[in-house]
Amino acid sequence: MRVLMSRSKKPRKPPSKTPRDPHLARESAKYDRPVPSRELILQQLKERGKPLSAEQLCRELGVSDEADQESFQRRLGAMVRDGQLIRNRVGEYGAVDEMDLVRGRVIGHPEGFGFLVCDEGGPDLFIPQFHMRRLLHGDRALVRITGKDKRGRLEAAVVEVLERVNREVVGRFIVEGQLSFVEPDNRRISQDIMVPDEDRGGASHGQIVVVTIIEQPSKRSPPVGRVTEVLGDHMDPGMEIDVAIRAHEMPVKWPEPIQREIEQYGDKVQAAAIEAREDIRKLPLVTIDGADARDFDDAVFCEKVAQGWRLLVAIADVSHYVKPGMALDEEGYNRGNSVYFPDRVIPMLPEVLSNGLCSLNPQVDRLCMVCEMVITPKGEMTSHRFFAGVMWSHARLTYSKAAAMLVDKDAALRKKYASVLTPLEDLYALYKVLRTRRDKRGAIDFDTTETRIIFGKGQKIERIVPMERNEAHKIIEECMISANVAAAQFLEQHHMPCLYRIHEGPSEDKLNDLREFLRELGLFLGGSEDPLPGHYAKLLELIQERQDTHLIQTVMLRSLSRAVYSPDNVGHFGLALETYAHFTSPIRRYPDLLVHRAIRHVLGGGDAKSFQYNHHEFVKLGEHCSMTERRADEATRDAVDWLKCEFMLDKVGDDYDGIITAVTGFGIFVELKETYVEGLVHITALPGDYYHHDPAHHRLVGDRTRRMFRLADPVRVKVARVDLDSRRIDFELSSDNQVSLSDAAPSSSRGKRHPHKPRKEDRKGKKKTTKKARKKTAKKTSKKRGRKNISTRRR
Repeated sequence: MRVLMSRSKKPRKPPSKTPRDPHLARESAKYDRPVPSRELILQQLKERGKPLSAEQLCRELGVSDEADQESFQRRLGAMVRDGQLIRNRVGEYGAVDEMDLVRGRVIGHPEGFGFLVCDEGGPDLFIPQFHMRRLLHGDRALVRITGKDKRGRLEAAVVEVLERVNREVVGRFIVEGQLSFVEPDNRRISQDIMVPDEDRGGASHGQIVVVTIIEQPSKRSPPVGRVTEVLGDHMDPGMEIDVAIRAHEMPVKWPEPIQREIEQYGDKVQAAAIEAREDIRKLPLVTIDGADARDFDDAVFCEKVAQGWRLLVAIADVSHYVKPGMALDEEGYNRGNSVYFPDRVIPMLPEVLSNGLCSLNPQVDRLCMVCEMVITPKGEMTSHRFFAGVMWSHARLTYSKAAAMLVDKDAALRKKYASVLTPLEDLYALYKVLRTRRDKRGAIDFDTTETRIIFGKGQKIERIVPMERNEAHKIIEECMISANVAAAQFLEQHHMPCLYRIHEGPSEDKLNDLREFLRELGLFLGGSEDPLPGHYAKLLELIQERQDTHLIQTVMLRSLSRAVYSPDNVGHFGLALETYAHFTSPIRRYPDLLVHRAIRHVLGGGDAKSFQYNHHEFVKLGEHCSMTERRADEATRDAVDWLKCEFMLDKVGDDYDGIITAVTGFGIFVELKETYVEGLVHITALPGDYYHHDPAHHRLVGDRTRRMFRLADPVRVKVARVDLDSRRIDFELSSDNQVSLSDAAPSSSRGKRHPHKPRKEDRKGKKKTTKKARKKTAKKTSKKRGRKNISTRRR
C-alpha cells in the first residue's frame, strides 16, 4: 500500500500549546485516566493537514505518561478498526475523511463479485471479483473509488480490510481427489474453504459441517479452515434451522457471566425497585398479542377525556435490568434482535428476562416505561409524557379475541372481559381516528401476504397457511406508531443523540424505472423528481379496481429502499412521518433498548454531553443493528426455503396455479397459490420461441409469437425438479397453461431476430430473396437510417 497523504498541499505548523479536549467530561466519566477523545484526534490531524505518527500525536496532545500512551495507542488501533483512521507503511496515522477513501460493509454475490454498502450512505460501490478475493461477505473494508465499470457503476479497489466477521462457516464437506474443502451454505460466500487433511475432524464427503477459519483469504490464496463440528446429514430433522443459525453466525449460547447476572434478579419485582416509580397498577392495562406469543413487550390503556383521548402505552422496562457494561448488554448487542424461525425462537435476552421478569405477563407486578399521550378527535397528538412506572396487566388478550369483542360483538367474550371492555371500546374509537389521519398524511399500505408453516409429526411441514390481519392487529400497530413518534420527538426536543428508524424515498434510478413502467400503463406518479408518500398512496388507491393491481403494487414496492437505523434523522417515507424511532419492543430489539436509555437519561436530568453515547457511536450501533436485522431476515428465509423444498420433494410432476413474482433475464419466478412456494421456470423451458427480457416493464416477450410473461401474471406450472442442496425448485409450464398473448410488446424489440434463430425458409429450404423483395427491403432500410427509434428515444 502506498504512503497515504492528505489532500492539503501546505501542512500547517503544529500548535504552540496542547489543544483543549471538548469531550473531556465525557471521557472522564467513562475512564479513570482519560486519553484524548476521538473527536480531538481527528481535529488535530485535520489542522495539521498530514498524517502523524503516534509519538507526534502524543507530544502534540499532551499524552506524556507511559500508561496513558499505551491507552492512547489502543484508541488509535480502535479508530483504525472502525475506519476513522488509516495507518500507512511508515506507521503514520491519517484521517480517512481527509483522504479519498470510503468505508463500509461488504455484500458478497454468488458470482464472485461484491458491493460495498457505504457507512456514510450514497450508492453502493461495485467490487470486482479480483478485489473480492481478499474479502468475504459481511467483512468491513476501506476502499478507493477507481472509476466506473462498463455498466456505469462506481467501481472500488480495496485499500484495507477493517474487520473480519466470518469466524465460523457452515457448509457441505466435499472431497475431490486429494483436495478437501467446505462449500459454504451461505451463497453470498462464493469462495470454498480449503481444509487440510489433518483438520478434517472426522468428516465424510457430503456431510454438513462447521468449519473455523484459521487463515482469512488474501489476493493469492483462498481461506483455510478446520472442521470443528459435524452436524450430520442434510435430511436430519431440524437441520435446516441449525444450518441457518451457523451459516449466518448467529449467537445461540449464553456465556457463563450471563448466568451469574440473571441470578441476582429472581423471578419477582423487588419492592425497592417500585418505590421511586409512578404506580399505575389500578389502571386496566391489557396486552394484545398473537396466540403463540411468549414475550409481551407492550400493554395499552385508553380513556375518553375532554381534549379527546388519553392513551397510555406501557413498555417493558428492560433498561432497568440490562445496563451498559454488563455481559447481558454485550450479548444483547451481539444478537441485535430476537430471531423467529418457524418452530424456534433465538431470543435477544435469556428467557428468564424475555419471557419472565421483563415480560408484561398478566396479573403480576412489572416495571415499565410509559408513554402517555393526549390525542384530539382529529388524531393530532397535542402532548406526551414519559415516566418510569409499575403496572399490573389486567388481561392477556389475543388478536382474535380482541377483534371478536370489538368488531363481531361476541357476547360471551364481552361478558368475560367486562372489566376491561370500556377502555377497549375507547381504544377502538381512537384507532378509527388515527387510521383516518394516517390515510390523510399519505402513509403507504401495501397489501402483502405473510405465511405460517404448520408442522406435523417428525418436524415435517403439514401445510403452509396465510396469516390474516384483523382490526386488533391494526389497533395495536397504530398505538405503537404513536408511541414511537412521541419517543423520537421527546429525544429530539431534548437534543439527545439516538437511533432513529429511517426509511428513505426511492432513488433516482428506481424512480425513473417506475415512472417509465407506469407510463406504459397510462398511469402517473405525482411529485415530479421528489414524490411524497402521499403520491404513492394516491396511486395505490387509484389502481384498486384494476386487474393488474398486484403487478403495479409489486413494482411500486420494489422501488423503495429498506428501512434502517441511523442517528441522522431523514424521516420515515413509508409511514409518512418526519420523526420516528423504535421504542416499543426492547425485549426483542436492541435499538429500542438504546432509545429507553436515552429517555431514562433525560428523565434523570441528564443531557447530550453527559450521555454515554455520542453521534459517532450511534453510527456504528445503527449499522450493526441494521446488519443483525438483515442477518435475521436472511437466516429465516434460508430455513423456510429449505423447509419448502422438503415439502415439495414428493410433489414432482404435480400441477399448480401460480403467479409470476419476478422476471429476470434467465427466466420467471413463480409462487404457487396453494402452497406459497416459489420456484423458477428457466428461460430455456419457455415454449416455442426466443424470449427477450424487458426489465423496465418486468416482462419476457417472445420474438416471433409476441407471447408475454409479465410480473404478477397468473400461470399454471408443473413441478419439474427439487434440489435440496441448493434450495432450488424448478417448474415447467403445464400443457394446459394459458399464456398471455399481447401486441403491447415494446416497438424497439419488434422484428429483431435472435442471433441464433434461423431465417424463415420456403418449402424447398431456400431463402425467399426475390429481386422485388430485396428492393423493398433496401428502400425501408434507407428510410430508417434517417430517424431514431421512438421507443429507444423514450428510454
